[in-house]
Amino acid sequence: MLTIGEFSRLSRVTPRMLRHYDALGLLPPDAVGENNYRYYRQEQLSRLVKIQCLNGYGFSLHEIKALLDVNDSQLLSQLRQRRLILAQELEDKREQLSRLEADILRMEGVPIMEKSYHVVLVEDPEQKVFSIRKTIGVTQYHALFQELRRKAAARGLTQAGPIQMLYYDPEFSREHADVEAQMVVAQDGPDVGIKPRQTCAAVEHHGSYETLHLAYEALCGWLAEHTEYRPCGPAMDRYLNDPHETPPDALRTGVLFPVERV
Repeated sequence: MLTIGEFSRLSRVTPRMLRHYDALGLLPPDAVGENNYRYYRQEQLSRLVKIQCLNGYGFSLHEIKALLDVNDSQLLSQLRQRRLILAQELEDKREQLSRLEADILRMEGVPIMEKSYHVVLVEDPEQKVFSIRKTIGVTQYHALFQELRRKAAARGLTQAGPIQMLYYDPEFSREHADVEAQMVVAQDGPDVGIKPRQTCAAVEHHGSYETLHLAYEALCGWLAEHTEYRPCGPAMDRYLNDPHETPPDALRTGVLFPVERV
């Protein structure tokens, strides 16, 4: 048997943290003496190593408690899911770091090559569109576009322009977004309507959808400087090439804000 001090020295985990693990039910001592000293079996070091390892992967102690006694197949599934989460967090941090470095260089007056957006006022023409409007989460957008294509084909509609998404929410929500997917079509038919002509402040984004927010920031900056215009309709993403056939870095997306002069 090992005292808590010996167990701590071997594992390089403080006695305070060992007591915390005990309180959470993660690693109770094998025995507690009359003097309240905690004693551990040497074999318990393997459980402690597993706790520390999972914690190092970013699992919370609450999550770890549920993982300690699962079989290898279940644990492997959780580790793969955690890998996907960490990969996305890493990509987000890289993008955040790139933008931070660009802003630092800009403020220091160092010339840099960066993604730039030229905001223009355009007269977006009237369009004949087949559309589906739903309240869904962001992760369901892809399925909505698939449904749009499927239903358009079932109606015999021919695509005659881009697919686009309109956002009707009064405030942004990733879980409950009131959106309308539209396909510009050549024919009339059920659920085919007319998107009216409108004046829009617009930019074209080149690259992955993961950085599309930069185009929105550019448009917001333009609105802040041009207070003679105000938004007057739902923002729209217009997909200028097919994401199924185009590498992420070659994607082209128009972002349009309908505006009117005050």
